[in-house]
Amino acid sequence: MSYDEATITVKSGNGGNGLIAFRREKYVPRGGPSGGDGGKGGDVYLVVRPTLNTLIVFNQKHSFQAQHGEHGGQSDRTGHGGDDLLIDVPPGTIVRDADTGALIADLVEPDQRVMVAKGGRGGRGNARYATSTNQAPRYAEKGEPGEERRLQLELKLLADIGLVGVPNAGKSTLLSVLSNAKPKIADYPFTTLEPNLGVAMIDHRDLVLADIPGLIEGAHAGVGLGHDFLRHIQRTRVLIHVLDGSAEDPLADFHQINTELALFDERLGEKPQVVAFNKMDLPDAQARWPEVRAALEALDYEVIAISAATHLNTRDVLIRAMQILDDLPEETPDEDTEKPVYQLGEDPFAFEVSRDRHGEFHVTGKRIERAVAMTYWDYDQAVARFQRILESMGIAKALRNAGVQNGDTVHIGDMEFEWED
Repeated sequence: MSYDEATITVKSGNGGNGLIAFRREKYVPRGGPSGGDGGKGGDVYLVVRPTLNTLIVFNQKHSFQAQHGEHGGQSDRTGHGGDDLLIDVPPGTIVRDADTGALIADLVEPDQRVMVAKGGRGGRGNARYATSTNQAPRYAEKGEPGEERRLQLELKLLADIGLVGVPNAGKSTLLSVLSNAKPKIADYPFTTLEPNLGVAMIDHRDLVLADIPGLIEGAHAGVGLGHDFLRHIQRTRVLIHVLDGSAEDPLADFHQINTELALFDERLGEKPQVVAFNKMDLPDAQARWPEVRAALEALDYEVIAISAATHLNTRDVLIRAMQILDDLPEETPDEDTEKPVYQLGEDPFAFEVSRDRHGEFHVTGKRIERAVAMTYWDYDQAVARFQRILESMGIAKALRNAGVQNGDTVHIGDMEFEWED
């Protein structure tokens, strides 16, 4: 089971309702509106936690809800705001809108956070609407509904050095030798079914290594296990290319893997590599070593003969990879990180009027649908205020131009109205 992709649903808290209330205290000759405002709904944030390295928690829980704001109280008391919801994700998490595919955030740094759903505004109480000409307003606002979004989470492991190669080349064994990782190891292809991370220490310095599942021909197109995990190599800066010295044609394997890397992402083919010619404890590998070494050095690749099983030269490979890593220029922020494209948001006052095959009218628009959800329909003054909103936004005029007649049905949001001009 893969723990590096997940789809979740998040919903911010609804705003609390504003209250319709009036003062009626003894010995107070002049009362008045005293309904308080509702509290703001809680926001939803994704927060990077360095202690996490998978998205496994999201395979068990898919829905997340922030706290709602409390309703307003009497004597102008404002309701308590809902608590924000913080959802922990591992470093290297890419967040997209699951419905549009738009990039929302690329979370890399510890404690980095991004708001993915904004809490609804609290409704205003009737005390907020008192004026010199309307001293006893009998309307208020309900709380604004919270936002609900489906998010696609994708994890790209943050590792300094990536281990690549064909299945059963010895990557997992090498990782276990070089680091504290304890991957599953067996003598058959595709032992590694998901990326393994390990931490190696050289001269009091920590290096993060990633063992990527074996790649086969066609991996970039989804063949075998490679397509799901190639993206994890994108963040690594140096590759250790592990060759199976006992294979029938190690050079063919080497070129095949590099081709798959370049086909998936051309930048992968340009990453510096240290070639580890593995299984030198076997006679077949020893016999092929001179030919393979000469061919790769002719292509300007640095190749080291190793045996992960007997630990021969394994530390030398890691030290050389670390030296190459240190010699690389400082990475620019946008070199390997996909950046979101910021666009102007939709006009909140925009709306559309349409008519279905039954002759009923439908009005859609963010602002007007929010006004419907925040209106107290049990109070005549609130209904009259909503009618003024229809006129001021130009919706009433648009409906008349569309041919609405008295008695026609008009749908706005979750409400159904009978039109009366």
